[in-house]
Amino acid sequence: MIEIDPKGTLDKLSTLDGLDKQGESRRRSILVIEDSPIIQNMIRPILAFQQYEVAFTQNGEEALQACEKNSYDLILMDLAMPVLDGFSCVKRIRAMEDRKKAKTPVIAVTGNSEGYTLEEFIQAGFDDFHPKPIDFDKLSRLISVHINTVSR
Repeated sequence: MIEIDPKGTLDKLSTLDGLDKQGESRRRSILVIEDSPIIQNMIRPILAFQQYEVAFTQNGEEALQACEKNSYDLILMDLAMPVLDGFSCVKRIRAMEDRKKAKTPVIAVTGNSEGYTLEEFIQAGFDDFHPKPIDFDKLSRLISVHINTVSR
């Protein structure tokens, strides 16, 4: 849904813009926690094309360090990762002292979702989940729903 102004030039997607502390427009940011370089390389261009700023970490421990240093509008998280798995990581994110960071929407992206219901993901601390293999159209819609619920 790209808006075209009367002069025919393309504007940014309004659903992707956030406001910084001065009220200036900024790109929304997504942290992707994924240990597979193949999946990272598939996700990177799609999110970049949609005008998101994207950061990557390869495990839950790196993700927690990134969340301490930076604020993200949304987190995409694999479940099966080395060092710290997705379930443990999301619990620690939800327990962060910075309540705004603790409330960041987190979407589980996993190849092992068949044994779980959405309710179980929500009880574990996730806002939603998307199964692998990734359907990028569905994932994009899911991101849009959750990233736009973040109050800025």
